[in-house]
Amino acid sequence: MTTAREIMHTGATCVAESETLEDAARRMSELDVGALPICGPDDRLHGIITDRDIVVKCLAKGKDPKTMTAGQLEQGKPITIDAEADTERVLRAMEEHKIRRLPVIDNHRLVGMISEADLARRLPEEQVGHFVEMVCAAH
Repeated sequence: MTTAREIMHTGATCVAESETLEDAARRMSELDVGALPICGPDDRLHGIITDRDIVVKCLAKGKDPKTMTAGQLEQGKPITIDAEADTERVLRAMEEHKIRRLPVIDNHRLVGMISEADLARRLPEEQVGHFVEMVCAAH
C-alpha cells in the first residue's frame, strides 16, 4: 500500500500569515512553485496561497502586494491528508474537493505536499489519468 508520505514531496516551505504577498511571490519564484502553505505563529497550517490568488485577489483588485499579507487571503480550513493515508484516500480527497495540491499532516504538523507532479511520478498512469479527468478537466 502506497501512503501519502511516499507520494509527497518533503520540505514544504511555509509563508507566515504576517508576510506580505510580495514576499510570498518572491519565495514562490525562488522555489519554483505555484503555491505555498500559510502557517501561523503556532507553526500549524492555516491555509494555502497560490500564485493565482496573488494575481486575482490582490493585483486584479488594485491592492498592494507590499502591504497585503498572506493571512488576509486565508479562506476557511484547508483540506489536508494524514501522512499514513493510502493512495485511494489521497485521490478521493483531491478529486472530491477539486484541488491540485494537498498538504500532508503528521501529528498536527505539516510534513509535505502532494501535487499533480507527485501523483504523475509515483502512481500508475490510469490513476493519474482519472485524476486529471476529474480535477483538471473540470476547471
